[in-house]
Amino acid sequence: MPPADAPQHHEKLRSEDGWRRPAPTEGGSGSSGGGANTTTSPSVVQASLYRDGVQVASPGSLAATFRALRAEPDGMAWIGLARPTEQELLSLAAEFDLHELAVEDAMEAHQRPKLERYGETLFVVLRAARYLDAPEEVDFGELHIFVGADFVITVRHGAAPDLSAVRRRMEESPELLRLGPEAVLYAILDAVVDGYAPVVSGVQNDIDEIETEVFGGDPSVSRRIYELSREVVEFQRATRPLVGMLHGLMAGFAKYGTDEELQRYLRDVADHVTHTSERVDSFRQALTDILTVNATLVTQQQNAEMRALAEAGFEQNEEIKKISSWAAILFAPTLVGTIYGMNFDTMPELSWTFGYPFAIGLMGVVCVSLYFIFKRRDWL
Repeated sequence: MPPADAPQHHEKLRSEDGWRRPAPTEGGSGSSGGGANTTTSPSVVQASLYRDGVQVASPGSLAATFRALRAEPDGMAWIGLARPTEQELLSLAAEFDLHELAVEDAMEAHQRPKLERYGETLFVVLRAARYLDAPEEVDFGELHIFVGADFVITVRHGAAPDLSAVRRRMEESPELLRLGPEAVLYAILDAVVDGYAPVVSGVQNDIDEIETEVFGGDPSVSRRIYELSREVVEFQRATRPLVGMLHGLMAGFAKYGTDEELQRYLRDVADHVTHTSERVDSFRQALTDILTVNATLVTQQQNAEMRALAEAGFEQNEEIKKISSWAAILFAPTLVGTIYGMNFDTMPELSWTFGYPFAIGLMGVVCVSLYFIFKRRDWL
C-alpha cells in the first residue's frame, strides 16, 4: 500500500459520536446510483470515495461504490458496514479479491484480535469496549478491517466501536487522509485504543467500590467480584494481543515504506496500548487479591460465628448441668416421701417410733451427698 506525501502535522483522532444507520428503503445494496441520495442498504453505514484526501462521492450502495471506484483510478473507497449480510460480504470479496478465510471470519465474528496479511490485503480484527454506567458493565464490540491499496472496509459487530467521528475528523484533515488506507487503519486503531480509557476508569471505580463492600461485610460482594473478574478477563483478551499486533505493524515500516508521520502515530498508539494492557493486568491481580481477602474475611466471620455458637452451647450445657443437679437433689426426698406416703398397712416403718426422724434424716443425707458429689464435679 504505497502512501502519498506525508503531512506536516495532524490532530489525534478520537471517537465520540454514535453510528447513524440510514433508514432502509426498497433498493437495498444492489441498487445503482452514484450520489448521496441513492438508496442505501441497511447494513451500509456509510460508503465514501476520496481522492487526494478529499471526499468526491458518497455512493448509497455497494454496487454504486464499486462503479465510482473504478471510475477513479487514484481514488480510495472507505466502506463502513454494520452486521452485513453474507451476500454483501461476498460481493465485497469478489470486487476487492478478499481472501475467503478473512471473509469467513468477518461473517462469523467472535474472533480474537489479530492481524493477518493476505497478499496485498491486510486483515485486522479488533475488540472495542465501552463502559455502561447504569448497569456498571463493560460492553464489548468487534470490528473487522480490510485494508487494501485503494480501499478500507470496516465490518462492525456490536454497538462498539464508534467510527463516525473518526471518519468525520479524517475528512477534516485531508493532509492525513491523503496518506491513504494506512492512515485510516491507524486512525481506527487509535480510536479503539482511546475508547479503552473510560472502561479502565469505570473498572477501577468498580474495584474501589468492591473493596469498600468487602470490608463492610456485604454478603453479595462475592458475586460482583466474580462478574467483574469475567469482564476483566474479556478486557484482557481484547487488549493484550494488540501489543504484538502493533509491534508487528511497526516491524514492517521499512518493508512497506510507511510514512514517517504514520510511524510516529502508530508508536503513540502502541504506547497507549501497552499502558492499557498493564492496567488491565493489574486489575486482574487486584481482583484475585480481593477475592482472597474476601474469602479470608468470610472464613473469619464463619469461625467467629462457630465460636459464638460453641460458647453459647457450652453455657447452655452448664445451665443444663445445674438444672439436672438440682433436679436430682430434689428427686431424692420426693422419692422417699412418695414411698412413705403409700397407704399400706403392713409397711414395717409405719409403727416404728423413729420412722419419721429416720425418713427425714435419710432425705437430708441423700440430698447433701448428691450436692457434694455434683459440686465436686463442677456441676454446681
